[in-house]
Amino acid sequence: MLIIPAIDLKDGACVRLRQGVMEDATVFSKDPLAVAQRWVDAGCRRLHLVDLNGAFAGKPVNGEIVRSIAKQWPTLPIQIGGGIRSLNTIEHYLQAGVSYLIIGTLAVKQPEFVGEACRAFPGKIIVGLDARDGLVATDGWAEQSSVQAADLARCFAKDGVAAIVYTDISKDGMLQGCNVEATAALARACQIPVIASGGIHVLEDIKKLLAVQESGIIGAITGRAIYQGTLDLTEAQALCDEAAP
Repeated sequence: MLIIPAIDLKDGACVRLRQGVMEDATVFSKDPLAVAQRWVDAGCRRLHLVDLNGAFAGKPVNGEIVRSIAKQWPTLPIQIGGGIRSLNTIEHYLQAGVSYLIIGTLAVKQPEFVGEACRAFPGKIIVGLDARDGLVATDGWAEQSSVQAADLARCFAKDGVAAIVYTDISKDGMLQGCNVEATAALARACQIPVIASGGIHVLEDIKKLLAVQESGIIGAITGRAIYQGTLDLTEAQALCDEAAP
C-alpha cells in the first residue's frame, strides 16, 4: 500500500481545506515545489495533486505549478484532479509528465466520459468519488447528488479505470480517522483498486487500512496529518512495506 502525500493548490499556494470548504483553507506553503521536495525527500512514491480552483472553475487554473512539479521529478508518478473536464486537458497533462488523471465531477454527471477517456488514454484514468453519507458530491463538493458511491463505482468496472480515489467528505481535513469500513466495502463492491482519502490522522489509521487492504485498497492519501506532524510519512510507508503481501 502506498502512502500518497496530497498537495492541494489554491491561488498558487499549498493549502488544506476542512470538509472541502474553500473559505476554510489553511495555507501551509506558498512554494508548492518546496513542499513536493519535502515529500520526495521523505520517500514518497507517488504524489496526489489537486487544483482546487480548477475544481470550481471546471478547467485547470494551477496547471503551470502541476507541470513544474512533473518536470522537476520526471520519474515520480503524479496523479492530478480538479477541473479535468475534457480529453484535451487530459492530453496536455500527460504530455507535461503527469501519470494519472482523476475525473470527479464528470464521472457523476457524464459517466460515459470516463469510458471515452479510458479508451483514449488506457491505464491513465482514475475516478474520484467524494461522498457524504454514501452519496456522491460534485463540483468541489459544493453539490450533493442522489447517487450512491458504490453503485456508481460498479459502473466503471468495465471501462478499465486504473483506480478509484474514495474520499469521505465528513472526514476530510478533520483528523478524525479514515472511514475504513466504507472504503473497504466500496473496494469489494466495485472490484477496482481503491485509494483511501480523508481523515487519516495517525499511524493507527494506516494500520486499520492495512488490516483490510486485501479488499482492494492500494493506497492512502494523506494531507493535514503529515503537514501538522501527527503522521510521519517515512514511518507510515515503512509500515506498509512490512505488511506487503
